[in-house]
Amino acid sequence: MSPAPTATPAAAFIPNVASTRQYIGAWAVLSVLQYFFAEAAVAMAWAGPRPYDLRTGYISDLGALSCGIYAGREVCSPLNWLMNASFVVQGLGLLLGAVLLTSGLLRVAGRPGTRVDWGRRKPWIAATAVRLLTGVAGAGTVVVGLVPEDVGSPWHYAGAVAYFLTGGAALLVLGLLWLRKTGMAWFLLACGSVSLAALATGGLTHMMVPEPGTLERLMGYPVTVGMAAAGLVIASRVHRHRKQVRAAAAAARGTAA
Repeated sequence: MSPAPTATPAAAFIPNVASTRQYIGAWAVLSVLQYFFAEAAVAMAWAGPRPYDLRTGYISDLGALSCGIYAGREVCSPLNWLMNASFVVQGLGLLLGAVLLTSGLLRVAGRPGTRVDWGRRKPWIAATAVRLLTGVAGAGTVVVGLVPEDVGSPWHYAGAVAYFLTGGAALLVLGLLWLRKTGMAWFLLACGSVSLAALATGGLTHMMVPEPGTLERLMGYPVTVGMAAAGLVIASRVHRHRKQVRAAAAAARGTAA
């Protein structure tokens, strides 16, 4: 009898991690860090009867359109437009990253020259899940910015929960996918775990805790920082590989001349 057929080279390929598409996608995800600068500026401009306190103030209070009593809290955020714009920009960055970063690149953590086996379905499913979850998280925070908390719509809270839940889940899946590919995987796992644990705590306590602002930030900050860290890993590796490709092409032209 003839031996059983073995896998052929056609069953694997090397993802192109040097394309402009991947580079833009990585920087789009990394751009979510702008949120922290916007939040700091808006908080400093707070015009309520007491200074804004990150430990007790809800994040969404910074985007409230009107000054007055909302849900028993005195809110007044003159730069609400900046906070809401930041939410939208953050969400668009995640959406753009979810569209532009390919599943192949996510599988290899942006490492050039790494061969990917088509036959291994679980990593493909995980990479695709990361993109879908990141896209939902991005859409959620866009909704948060477009529908401030004091317009009387449940969409604001739905968008916030979508961001916390799917953003944390995306980091957990990506961390597992990147184990043995980069040390950053452990950081992503930690960020996803903290975010989801805080979200569960908020749901169980109905946010009736001494420092609701701290709890809400434990839901959101790890997602933003974790996504930015993932974007940094990819952007740095793609940038380095692009430089190597250009240098090799220049050397080849010099040799030909």
